[in-house]
Amino acid sequence: MTEKIDYNQLIQRAFREMLKGLLAKVSEEGLPGEHHFVFVFDTKVPGVQMPGWMVAKYPEEMTIVMQHWFDNLAIMNDRFGITLSFNGVGESLVIPFNAIKTFADPHAKFQLAFEPIHEAPEPDPEPEAVPKPESGGVVSLDAFRKGS
Repeated sequence: MTEKIDYNQLIQRAFREMLKGLLAKVSEEGLPGEHHFVFVFDTKVPGVQMPGWMVAKYPEEMTIVMQHWFDNLAIMNDRFGITLSFNGVGESLVIPFNAIKTFADPHAKFQLAFEPIHEAPEPDPEPEAVPKPESGGVVSLDAFRKGS
């Protein structure tokens, strides 16, 4: 065991989990009322995916707003994906939760500050493979029939 408890790291992890849960709820129900979200994220964190023109324009950090129109909000274990409109064109982004520097909901006067983590995110586990039935075999149904 370590010699001291890192409360800041525990709080950061808890707030990221809360944010993940909030986004999952929004992906199912949409944003209620006048709520809208502002994210500032570090574009250099491994796992950030965005179009090349955005990388050139925002090499260090970027601010995005989720408000009136967004699409394809997908929440994964360590990141979220979203399509937002930039100059009238839908662009897809993938943002690891570790890349988020600030999250705010101005309507609720709520804001969180995070310390970005520049480690590569662990990949989501692969779904379990469903075994394929052997082809060409004959299955006897006798074992499944009720005794007469």
